[in-house]
Amino acid sequence: MLYTVGEMAKVLGVQPSTLRYYDKEGLLPFIERSEGGIRMFTQKDYEALKVIGCLKKSGLSIKEIKSFIEMAGKGDETIEDRLELFRKRREAVKKQMDELQETLDMLNFKCWYYETAKKDGTEENVSKMNPKDIPKKYRTAKQKLDILYSEK
Repeated sequence: MLYTVGEMAKVLGVQPSTLRYYDKEGLLPFIERSEGGIRMFTQKDYEALKVIGCLKKSGLSIKEIKSFIEMAGKGDETIEDRLELFRKRREAVKKQMDELQETLDMLNFKCWYYETAKKDGTEENVSKMNPKDIPKKYRTAKQKLDILYSEK
């Protein structure tokens, strides 16, 4: 089955202009066109677009994604290079996830902190709280706020 730009965009959850931009930037050299010049997408194109979306979300630039597309177009001789690209992206995403988890932990701690202060009507009690009295799931985030703890 063939899909138009609008249909494929809807399936992918992106704007049609995104697909047109990808095509203009050379990311879609495999896309067929109808006799009238309309881009026509296939299931295989969908899979390629999902990979492009993955690479984009992982932080690659359009230029870097284009390089990947060019490597893929060369076939088996670039398998090692493509594998290395995906390994590096995987590590970068794991690092991002760790950083985001640390951010989420801090946000959770601060929500707990201010919810506790609101309940007490003051920050005084919670700010002076013994670390052992802070719920265990928030202690690490609290410790990261403590300069003296960080220097130990």
